[in-house]
Amino acid sequence: MWYLYLDESGDLGFDFVNKKPSKFFTVAILSISSHDANRQVIKAVKTTLRRKLNGPRHQKRIACELKGTGTTLQIKKYFFDRIKNIKFGIYSITLNKKKVFERLIKNKSRVYNYIARLVLDKIPFESNNGDRVELILDKSMAKPEIIEFNTYIRRELETRLPPNVPLDINHWLSHENYGLQAADLFSWGIFQKYERDNSDWLDVFHDKVRFD
Repeated sequence: MWYLYLDESGDLGFDFVNKKPSKFFTVAILSISSHDANRQVIKAVKTTLRRKLNGPRHQKRIACELKGTGTTLQIKKYFFDRIKNIKFGIYSITLNKKKVFERLIKNKSRVYNYIARLVLDKIPFESNNGDRVELILDKSMAKPEIIEFNTYIRRELETRLPPNVPLDINHWLSHENYGLQAADLFSWGIFQKYERDNSDWLDVFHDKVRFD
């Protein structure tokens, strides 16, 4: 089983005059190619939540999920220490939004789908030996956008996957999926390098980055 957790950081707002959108937009995929490795990553997220965010000293607030925003570097390092010896890879592409064509600015879903596909293009599916592939992403789109995304990505991936490899695309609420929470941490770290010239967290896990 291949698990592909897709998450993004930044936004797709383009009004740089009247509002304050992010300058960059990052899409990252946490790629895990075995059930055992996936189980260990999930366990690390649960352990970090339980021991560092929801322990006896934090009874007044319960954290439902692990997120890049609002989680200290110390806690992020604690999480990574538990998975650093696990086999996985991180693939990402960061968009400089000021370079997006004017005609695409109002078609945000098309921009998102395209960037997601570019990241997926970097994953070496050719090494898949028949294992089912599951692409998991945050359930943040409206139903028409979900259908558009699934159709576009499925069409692109099925040209690269062997015919005998099943492909699932599932949209989850992030607080219900621990793999997505791990992907959020990594996506945020890469985004910070571009948006704020801050690589403190990225420097911790940079050896796991296969494409950026």
